[in-house]
Amino acid sequence: MDAAFIRLSHKPEPLDRPVWAALKTRHTGFAETDGPACAYSEDVAPFGAVDPTAPETQSCLERLTRRRMNGIVFMQSDVVQVPAGLACTREAAGVQMILAQPVAAGEAGMISRLTPGDVAEMLGLVARAEPGPFAARTHLLGAYWGIRRGGRLVAMAGERLRLPGYCEISAVCVHPAYQGQGFARRLVMHVARGIVARGETPILHTYADNHAAIALYHHLGFRVSRQMHIVTLVHADARATAPLPPG
Repeated sequence: MDAAFIRLSHKPEPLDRPVWAALKTRHTGFAETDGPACAYSEDVAPFGAVDPTAPETQSCLERLTRRRMNGIVFMQSDVVQVPAGLACTREAAGVQMILAQPVAAGEAGMISRLTPGDVAEMLGLVARAEPGPFAARTHLLGAYWGIRRGGRLVAMAGERLRLPGYCEISAVCVHPAYQGQGFARRLVMHVARGIVARGETPILHTYADNHAAIALYHHLGFRVSRQMHIVTLVHADARATAPLPPG
């Protein structure tokens, strides 16, 4: 494989390629693998990663991508370059943030654990609030928590990427009619407390131009640890029809 496919500017740490680190450790059970290329099952998450040093990576990635309706999303600190046979349908700048201060104690109060029976409501909330990729089996990746009003799920957050020593907070969303009440803040800190209680460090990812989210997370004690490249690759034959992943 062309060594320029994924440009490694330094010896990578797990947080430089969190998708790879998760799929090769704590989330191997959710992985679809073709040699040195791997990705979450499409009904779990759109993310994938490769071993850029393996000579067969390009051909394996092309085969794996061909089998997927919506391609593969790479999220890593190093630059992703498009190899022959694949096409880029979306490229964006992101940031990774890491909790940099102790988590204050708090009461769960209105927050409750979500279960498989809540998936339909979770998907409905995601469709309204658009926090990012969330599929039919995403909830299996970790614990998800929600806030209800009048029996209706109006806010949620949970755990997505899990790698040794770290766990990602994701799917932070609030129904538009219930924003401005501090629900996102309460949920993020509730999820963070659970992660810290296991001896792990909370991380999260967002787009670099999502200034409101970055400001909220900074206020909660998170700090930017690295810039991330977020790139969607599809098989070249599917470029005209492949939809973009949700933001």
